[in-house]
Amino acid sequence: MNTEKQYINEHEAAKMTGLSVSTLRMHRYLSKGLPYIKVGRSVRYDPERVQEYMQAREVVPGSQL
Repeated sequence: MNTEKQYINEHEAAKMTGLSVSTLRMHRYLSKGLPYIKVGRSVRYDPERVQEYMQAREVVPGSQL
């Protein structure tokens, strides 16, 4: 059993979210959007955090905010 945490690259994160890679890059530049990890020049995303980020932005029509 592999217990090592797996991270995804920006292309995989874009596919998960439906955002473009350029949007993810602009969000990083503006310090907003998805949390990410930077190792050297490599950018990685935790897929669990990507899911949490997306779920936190769920809009339920007709609900009180």
